[in-house]
Amino acid sequence: MISLSNNIKTLRQEKQLSIRSLGKEIGVEYSRISRWETGKSIPNAEDIIKLAKFFNVSADYLLGLDMID
Repeated sequence: MISLSNNIKTLRQEKQLSIRSLGKEIGVEYSRISRWETGKSIPNAEDIIKLAKFFNVSADYLLGLDMID
């Protein structure tokens, strides 16, 4: 899920947040976010919802399903 990894990282960087800061904001360990951004793991449904709400985007967008061609 390359687009998911890239989307999380891009959205985080656009808000000028560190991985640790994002973790504090959404209540997850920073190491999990690091693994999501590198594609070593995939966030569960609950974490995708947290990310989508925090970044004010749809879950489809995070997953790369809502891309405009």
